[in-house]
Amino acid sequence: MATIRLVDLNTMDRAAFVAALGHVVEHSPWVAEAAFAARPFANREALHQGFCDALRTADAGLQRDVLNAHPDLAGKAAMDGAIGELSAAEQHGVGLDRLSEGEYAMFHELNDAYRAKFAFPFIFAVKGASKAMILQAFEDRLPNDAEHEFQKALAEVELIARFRLDDLVSE
Repeated sequence: MATIRLVDLNTMDRAAFVAALGHVVEHSPWVAEAAFAARPFANREALHQGFCDALRTADAGLQRDVLNAHPDLAGKAAMDGAIGELSAAEQHGVGLDRLSEGEYAMFHELNDAYRAKFAFPFIFAVKGASKAMILQAFEDRLPNDAEHEFQKALAEVELIARFRLDDLVSE
């Protein structure tokens, strides 16, 4: 995927900016549209902060929509190739598309338990992680209370956005 220069992002109109970065937060181009107002960005950190600010100042309903836009890790949609290009690449990068039947069943069970408890999918920034690390995070986070986990999931979305912006934008 080609990178976009920060200087070019800073001179784009709103439509071009959203077209370039609207996919950074899973199926939520409104985050990029809101971040646009923070231009010009001095560096990628400032760009990322613009995305975080847009997410954190949104109402809880929009935040929940962002969480629900994320696919289950190693879920049916991922196995069927029905998830976003960036999510597919991230899951592929840690081998979630090459699980054994037992591993797939474990992920399915944990995804279901998590969604049943919190009413949104388990979100984990998988870049650089291992399957064992992801499974441990499931185990560690399932006991959390709803508000703590909602905030943790938003923090994971922010980390995913950081990884994606680092890959997409050059200074």
